[in-house]
Amino acid sequence: LKYGERFSIKDLQFTLLNAGHILGSAQALIEAEDKRILYTSDINDVDTCLLERLSKCRDPLDAIIVESTYADVDHPERSELEKEFVESVIDVIEGGGNVLIPAFSVGRSQEVLTVLSKWNFPYPITVDGMAVDATQIFLKHIDWLRDPELFRRAVGKANWVSGWRDRRLLLKKNGVIIAPAGMLKGGTAVFYAEKLAKSSNNAIYLVSYQIPGTPGSELLEKGRFVIGGKIRKVKADVKRFDFSSHIGMSGLKKFLSELEGSPIIYTVHGEAEKCQTLCKYARDLGFEAYVPKIGDVYEV
Repeated sequence: LKYGERFSIKDLQFTLLNAGHILGSAQALIEAEDKRILYTSDINDVDTCLLERLSKCRDPLDAIIVESTYADVDHPERSELEKEFVESVIDVIEGGGNVLIPAFSVGRSQEVLTVLSKWNFPYPITVDGMAVDATQIFLKHIDWLRDPELFRRAVGKANWVSGWRDRRLLLKKNGVIIAPAGMLKGGTAVFYAEKLAKSSNNAIYLVSYQIPGTPGSELLEKGRFVIGGKIRKVKADVKRFDFSSHIGMSGLKKFLSELEGSPIIYTVHGEAEKCQTLCKYARDLGFEAYVPKIGDVYEV
């Protein structure tokens, strides 16, 4: 299926619009009985190195189901974030250390790899774990990316881990290691974190949201790494860089204010207070708005 092309299933018509979240992510415009409903799914209103921002629906809507993940917080300006991130990584490597970047296999690993390439990062970059296979999928669909040539160049400069011998050798060299899982709940990132956390020359840079209670959250908030039930002290530098692929507070407000028609708004995909926050803002704009609970039924 391609973005912008309408297709039908019996009496329902669907059009997929770019969501800007991950490769292939889509908003779904559903038309039936002279009604139009848009389900945004996860959306992003900022161009990233990998993807173009969301496509806006220009048709008048009767209802919209919209995500609320960051309804009460904004993300940092993207180019400044990238610059700060790359400079921090370079500082660690030029100081004789390694940088571990725990990242989601799909999307975040490829974004970080491309950010480093965009800023002409001069040191070795190695990708490990499921991110290796995921990157191959991105290459198969490279025409869906915002800058295929930049991504191709980033992939061409990277090193790819094929086994435990490679992993152990990596620890003896200076460079960047991109490995899942993004919250350190598993994957090869756990192996690297356990080793690299012991030295103040190294760094562990988190690039995604850390759910409370996850090892990544413990590391970020308490400066400790819990593995196998044991608490390990962390000497490495630990920071989080907000490379979110979700729309932020200001973007959500702008998104709602520019909707065509007078749709009923349903706020979902967010903590309860964030759904309520976005619902209140929608009502302040004059929309009828609700925070659905599981099992609720609405008629449009």
